[in-house]
Amino acid sequence: MTDLDFSGKRVLVVGGSSGIGNGIAHGFRMRGAEVHIWGTRAGAGDYSAEEGSDLEGLHYAQVNVADYDELTAYAPPFDALDVLVQSQGFVRYKQAEYAKPGWDDVMDININSVMHTATKFKPMLSAANGSLIIVSSVSGFQANIGNPAYAASKAAAISLTKTLGQSWARDGIRVNGLAPGLVPTKLTAVTTKNEKRNEAMLRTIPLRRAGTPDEMAGAALFLASPLASYVQGHTLIADGGLTL
Repeated sequence: MTDLDFSGKRVLVVGGSSGIGNGIAHGFRMRGAEVHIWGTRAGAGDYSAEEGSDLEGLHYAQVNVADYDELTAYAPPFDALDVLVQSQGFVRYKQAEYAKPGWDDVMDININSVMHTATKFKPMLSAANGSLIIVSSVSGFQANIGNPAYAASKAAAISLTKTLGQSWARDGIRVNGLAPGLVPTKLTAVTTKNEKRNEAMLRTIPLRRAGTPDEMAGAALFLASPLASYVQGHTLIADGGLTL
């Protein structure tokens, strides 16, 4: 379908080295885009399939988006960008987010870096009449016991999507978000790798199963495509009915 053909387009997926971001990156790659991804490890060879990573056909760079100075100084190997997907995410367990170090770590990655990265690429996106997609979580719509920073940061990401959607529309940029439900990744392994927790979680999902990175890619492709040309500032929930 031509509306989902991204041939000739350039896409950057922050956090595209594994999990949902990796699925989204390959979704664009398989539809013709030149896809760049950012991760935290030194090279592409430092990731493995067992971790949910497939970097074949993707252009990898190590960028610590939580470090403002490093992010600002980084010079990308391209001067034009059509789609920016921000799928970076971090969580601290065992009540660590209630203390300042854990709170700050999560906030720096999950919301501060989202704003700073969006601002860094705003000129490119504006020149291309491009699309920004902010990946949040259903945790941004509800309480998340034990993870106050994660829930608050994802709620902030949803609000940021609305605000940038309103203010950047005049610059020719469409800004939307994606809020996944349960998808097996490194971040959710504490649930998906625990049989009892996983079964209990699946019972709360009307579709009775977890989502997949490929399914999240489908939602992201729609939001970046002409099919969503009149969608602005909206966060699409893809959770199998979990939040119903």
